[in-house]
Amino acid sequence: MANCPLWNSRSRLYVFGMGERKKRPDGSSLHTLGTSSAAIALTLASGILWLPQAGLLAFVIGDSVTAMQPAASLVPMVAAFLLIAVLRSGLDAASHLAAAKTATAAKQRLRARAAERIARFSPMDTTRPKSGELANLISSEIESLDPYLLRYAPARVRMSVLPIVIVVAVFTVSWVAGLLLMVAGPLIPVFMSIIGASAKQRSAAQLTEVGSMTGTLLDRVAGLDTIRLFGASDRMTGDLAATGESIRLRTMSVLRLAFLSSAVLELFSAIGVGLVAVYVGFSLLGWITFGATLAPLTLTSGLFVLLLAPDFFQPLRDFAAAYHDKAAATAAMDRFQNLIERDGARIVGSADAAIEGRAREVGPAIGLTARSVSVVAPQTGRVMLAPVSLDLRPGEHVALMGPSGAGKSTLLAALAGLIETDEGSIAFNGETLSPETAARLRRQTAWIGQSPHVLAASLKANLTLAAPDATPEAIARALDLAACAFADRLPRGLATPVGETGAGLSGGEMRRIAVARAALSSPRLILADEPTASLDAETADWVRRGLLELAAGRTLLVATHDEALARQMDRIVRIEAGVVGLRPVENNDAALVLGQETPA
Repeated sequence: MANCPLWNSRSRLYVFGMGERKKRPDGSSLHTLGTSSAAIALTLASGILWLPQAGLLAFVIGDSVTAMQPAASLVPMVAAFLLIAVLRSGLDAASHLAAAKTATAAKQRLRARAAERIARFSPMDTTRPKSGELANLISSEIESLDPYLLRYAPARVRMSVLPIVIVVAVFTVSWVAGLLLMVAGPLIPVFMSIIGASAKQRSAAQLTEVGSMTGTLLDRVAGLDTIRLFGASDRMTGDLAATGESIRLRTMSVLRLAFLSSAVLELFSAIGVGLVAVYVGFSLLGWITFGATLAPLTLTSGLFVLLLAPDFFQPLRDFAAAYHDKAAATAAMDRFQNLIERDGARIVGSADAAIEGRAREVGPAIGLTARSVSVVAPQTGRVMLAPVSLDLRPGEHVALMGPSGAGKSTLLAALAGLIETDEGSIAFNGETLSPETAARLRRQTAWIGQSPHVLAASLKANLTLAAPDATPEAIARALDLAACAFADRLPRGLATPVGETGAGLSGGEMRRIAVARAALSSPRLILADEPTASLDAETADWVRRGLLELAAGRTLLVATHDEALARQMDRIVRIEAGVVGLRPVENNDAALVLGQETPA
């Protein structure tokens, strides 16, 4: 918990990382992304209209050459041809617009689902994806679904319908030409089925590499100071260069397969069209006298067949290109499933909590009860917290002490609803913590950790996350309580921008900002996770004073190794490997243990 990038306030809980125990919920696979029936119908109509348009063109050319018709008699035919051309263009544009609207809606649904689930990743889940990977997933990888959403479904329907319609039309003119098309056409789907598995595998590897690179790069940028401090700049540069080269090779592998398959498909199409053209040409020359269906081939009927032959293969070529889009989209959705729908620890209830318009007056302190609370890591089955029970009276200050790894942070996280418990119950003033009550109860709780989350915004914006309408007087009181005098020394005061993860602030300054932020949230319960850890003596003393002043009249539970802080609590609760014991402070005889009690 010490390194969890979150802040918890009365109004909103920021948590980066969420897990979900369900394996594959409905709504995330490719077939459920949605397709536009209008787009499919419009593009199909446009394709079918090519038949009368091709017939008109063949008739105009044939009559002009063979019958020597006057130009005026051909005007209606030309006008009809142009009218159909305009109509087809309009249908294609409308189809693309309908598909684009459907694609935009599908991407919005995916991003909303991802945001909802990411917001519920538990900060206790050390296996949660990196922020960079998630950012790349929500932006680039979901956006990469566009070609599939725009092209695949219409191309699949066109491939299923138009070649059949065209073959039937060709058979009415020449059964030989129809057979030639029927022999050459199926080679394309067969070839696509062969390369499909390889295309998906290569696309998945490339997406994984890009996502990993994004997460790694974000981590390295955030830790530039540490990298320089340890003289690891050259090694990091080399690692990034090697990763970039690996991505280049994987990308070229995907492109190489795509270009190779396209070349082979064009070859099949060219062979098919060429065979039909040879047959029609020899038939018109009289060298081939068989194959006509109803009447001998004429220039008009021959042109009609030649105009239809390329369009017999065009839907197949379009589907072949869209098949690569499907392979890439399948890889992207598999990655979405692995990152977003993954098993893992999650917070209790929803992460959403409405921001209140102003900071409320402080309410009465609340009591806290935990009964046989235990936590098991969902992915590994490791026991993170053995059954523990604890009672805090309203307004009581309790220190939770024990060796590192004993479960102090996990217990605090469970009490805050930041991780689901496997057994036991938690209640605030008798009201059980549940998915329905968690968001509201968290609004009454302030979290102060070792690494408070800081946004890339002004210092004031970071202070008022929980109380955006806080008055200048309230902000000044909170800063004074937390001993944040350093804010006055900043170049622009509270308007001074700070970087993501607190760039520009020291660890002690970030802790004091956390105390001031908690003060503005007017909590009834304060949970603090080692607030003085790794601080120098003077800074730790400032944080202690601010925390104790903030906790006046409120319930406080603090996990700490700081004996000086623990001595100022009403009592000390020790936890070792799940065994909890009580040591009263100043003969305070309050509370608490279920299970085995150990001497202090």
